[in-house]
Amino acid sequence: MATGAPAAPTAPGVTVEERRLDGDVPRRILDDSGFDGVAPAFAKSLRGAGSYGQAERAAVRHGERLWQRAVDRAQGRGPAGGELSRDDDRPLYWARLAMTRELRAWHAGSGLSEAAGTRLLERLESASRGQDSMTGGGAGDRAKGLKRIVVTGFDPFTLDRDIRISNPSGALALALDGTVIRTADGPARVETAVFPVRWGDFADGTVERALRRALPRADLFVTVSQGRVGRIDVERYNGAWRGGFGDNENVSETGLVPVKDPATQPQWTTTTLPYAAIVAAGTGRFPVYDNTSVTEIPAGGTAPVVRPAGPTPGSAARAGGGGDYLSNEIAYRATLLRDRLGLDIPGGHVHTPVLQFGPGNTDPATGTVSDPVFVQNRLDITEQLRTIVRVAAEES
Repeated sequence: MATGAPAAPTAPGVTVEERRLDGDVPRRILDDSGFDGVAPAFAKSLRGAGSYGQAERAAVRHGERLWQRAVDRAQGRGPAGGELSRDDDRPLYWARLAMTRELRAWHAGSGLSEAAGTRLLERLESASRGQDSMTGGGAGDRAKGLKRIVVTGFDPFTLDRDIRISNPSGALALALDGTVIRTADGPARVETAVFPVRWGDFADGTVERALRRALPRADLFVTVSQGRVGRIDVERYNGAWRGGFGDNENVSETGLVPVKDPATQPQWTTTTLPYAAIVAAGTGRFPVYDNTSVTEIPAGGTAPVVRPAGPTPGSAARAGGGGDYLSNEIAYRATLLRDRLGLDIPGGHVHTPVLQFGPGNTDPATGTVSDPVFVQNRLDITEQLRTIVRVAAEES
């Protein structure tokens, strides 16, 4: 299937991500999932908004509906809405972008300030990503003896390489949100959210805003992203360094991870997940590794050195076990927040295998948006990560 259709005229301020909506593949994904009507319905609500307050309520309401619809579809509730596999994370991603593009177009003619437009986009993003509803449970769960687990995933990325791409961590988030996992120690409720693949959002504190309320109420947290082919990695160490790989806006950032109170910022944070138990458990078809390798500049040195057994005292981070991209950064930020809040809970990052299309469907210029091998790979990854979360909960 072709992916390079000419772009339609775009509204002022339309982003790099939103421009990709005009290709054949995003349109097919929205059509084949029944999510093609999400943005038009949102646009209709915006046209009826006569004030900032009304627009904000529309953004939150439609954002929450999109998230819940994607969760319900992934968990088998309601109509499938099309022939695309229910477990697919891509309808959520492309429908959200269609909504943000509609919001930008409406804002351009609304007379509202730029700050108001930014706030509306933030409300839509957080609501449609599950971040607003990720409370980590409450007193009711405690009374029922439920453990509380927070799991995060990511949007698809490397879309200019293959616009058909899916992200198994996002599919996992949809599959687990609101579910109860049965463990040897009793039931555990899971709350999830997905995050953008954009450097700027992370610098603006999107991770901390979403997790600051959730982590103190949680018994366990697991940040998840897509990693290497054919393996799962439990990342032992996370580094305070951005390596510059382009994000979904084609923006590159290199340097120290920007956080509040940089004077107390460590170069490294460490997982508190029960990595030995996870590696030892028979969780599924993919091998699982305790990944301790990092890249550092040793104390007093000037050149990067790979350390297979972890960082040495006084070194400067150049890559955590999970690399130097946003997967490493969410792990760094979440574990740093854990430490700064003084929380004694298991938490850290797990990398899924790369999600692969089936033989004969690897060329994005001629391939289809899905195939049976692609779907089965994603389902297998989801089920193995579900088991890993269960093992982690039993050890916590």
